[in-house]
Amino acid sequence: MGQIQNLEDLLNFLRRRIGLMLAIVAVGVVVSAIVAKSRPDSYQASAVIQVLQGQVAPGQADQGPGGGSAQILQTIEQRLTTRENLLAVIERHGLYADLPALTDDERAVLLRRNVTFDSIAAAGNSPYAPASQISAIIITARDGDAALSARIANDFAQEVLDMSSEGKRAQARDALAFYREEEARILDQIARIDAEVAAYKNENRDSLPSIADAQRDEIAAVDSDLRGLDRQMVALAEEQRQLAARDDLRATDQRRLQDLDGQIAVLAGQQGMLSARRAELTAALARLPEVERALAGYQRQLDQLQGSLDLVTARLAEAETEAKLADRQQGERFALLDRALTPENPVGSGGKKLFLAGAMASVLAALALAFALDLLRPVVRTSAQMERQLGLRPIVAIPELDLPTLGRSTRRGGAAAVLALPPVVLICGGLTAVLFVAAALS
Repeated sequence: MGQIQNLEDLLNFLRRRIGLMLAIVAVGVVVSAIVAKSRPDSYQASAVIQVLQGQVAPGQADQGPGGGSAQILQTIEQRLTTRENLLAVIERHGLYADLPALTDDERAVLLRRNVTFDSIAAAGNSPYAPASQISAIIITARDGDAALSARIANDFAQEVLDMSSEGKRAQARDALAFYREEEARILDQIARIDAEVAAYKNENRDSLPSIADAQRDEIAAVDSDLRGLDRQMVALAEEQRQLAARDDLRATDQRRLQDLDGQIAVLAGQQGMLSARRAELTAALARLPEVERALAGYQRQLDQLQGSLDLVTARLAEAETEAKLADRQQGERFALLDRALTPENPVGSGGKKLFLAGAMASVLAALALAFALDLLRPVVRTSAQMERQLGLRPIVAIPELDLPTLGRSTRRGGAAAVLALPPVVLICGGLTAVLFVAAALS
């Protein structure tokens, strides 16, 4: 810190510059006091809205699709603090008419800053999770006019009541319409899949899993008939061969051969029909895994849709209950518990804080300016400083002589008496004066 190395140097520095510092602090304190006193007072009014539980036993329907009262309040607060709504409130109450230089956006920002919504969580909410239910809402409005602050708070409270009741009904109607549309959509999908399943079964009626066992039994019966026909044809062919091997055939033998040819032809035709039937049955059974996979896919879709339909049906019943409660105003609702009254005393304009900040800034500015003047004019003032700076110990130290001259003692008598006081006493006196002015402002 340059010339200031110890407490003695600091006290000497304060003694040399105490006049300049007191002048700067005095000017700063006066200016801060004037600015703080010129700030207008601010009044604050609050309206309290109570959240009443439903008259019907609470359930899923009482919560509604949109969540609890905390979510409803958040939605209402967002709608109330939109630029259009804030400008409507400003125009309705004639706010900030004495500030014509402000734009509409600046007016809306100023009103949004002066209105707060505070919620009180209901008992039973988890302490480690955001509150989904609230028991009361406190709407606070601040303004320079006491009556106007109360009117603003009551205006916002009334809008909360209107939006909550209308919002509940609109929410219930929207939820009811949504779940009805979902139910109709799912039923339409189920009907469409049922039609596809019926058409697919009609196209593959020979390969359905329900008749697979009967087809296997029929194949076994056809195989048995084919084996019987084979035995018959072998017997007829052997008899035909024996008759044909004779040298002289009688008329009865010839007629027998003709009969055998006819029987063999009939058996061959039956054998062909049975073989064709067996091929059809075998082909139908070969397509059975593919048909089973397709039908299983259809069934999975139907199961999923049925599960969705059950859920939508339950939610639809809840939405219908919520709509009835909203229409009859028997569900959760908001009620004005305490209207905002015109405040009698201001809550403060922040003048005291502004004055203290200005006074502290003045003290810092005085210290900084005095220190800067010492740095601009470095002078060895004491023997200790000379020894530190030059490494030489002075033999004789002649103190500064303040010889009185004609008229000089008269001009500087009062100021010299004050400046001759110890710096600690002067600083404590200045701080006492600052605190006295701050108490007067409060």
